[in-house]
Amino acid sequence: PARRIAHRRSELAALPPRFADWFAGRGWTPHRHQLEMLEAAQHGESALLIAPTGGGKTLAGFLPSLVELAEQEAGRTDGLHTLYISPLKALAVDIQRNLEAPIAEMALPVRAETRTGDTPQSKRQRQRRQPPHLLMTTPESLALLLSYEDAPEIFGNLRCVIVDELHALEDNKRGDLLSL
Repeated sequence: PARRIAHRRSELAALPPRFADWFAGRGWTPHRHQLEMLEAAQHGESALLIAPTGGGKTLAGFLPSLVELAEQEAGRTDGLHTLYISPLKALAVDIQRNLEAPIAEMALPVRAETRTGDTPQSKRQRQRRQPPHLLMTTPESLALLLSYEDAPEIFGNLRCVIVDELHALEDNKRGDLLSL
């Protein structure tokens, strides 16, 4: 038991205090792959994450972005930081919804939104003027965003790209579109 508690403390120590407190408050210990994703991002490395369902992949993928955005000064977190691409519109919506809990519970200065074919025109226009920090989208919506004249401004601060369900995109037109 004492060894388990010491191990848990060391894993929590790898996180910034706000995040360690959030994990501890839920009775959670970060998974090794979550900490490895954070470490890879801190070293500027790309990573491929393969983990079982229910293994904390979503949080692992977004943890580096959430930590980086939380550590920035208030008001200096403007612009698109992380782009999440999913082959399924419903998955993009679910991911955005799942991120709202940690963002709200840790009071992070982070806006997470979706952009799909169903996004109202008024929201699309606002997203072009004031991109959210985290944007969940599909390959088709990304292609449209990239076609805009102001794409360099929209994507100018982009630091992270997360491609989910890569296997569903690798051998079809949507994957070809995404690779282009």
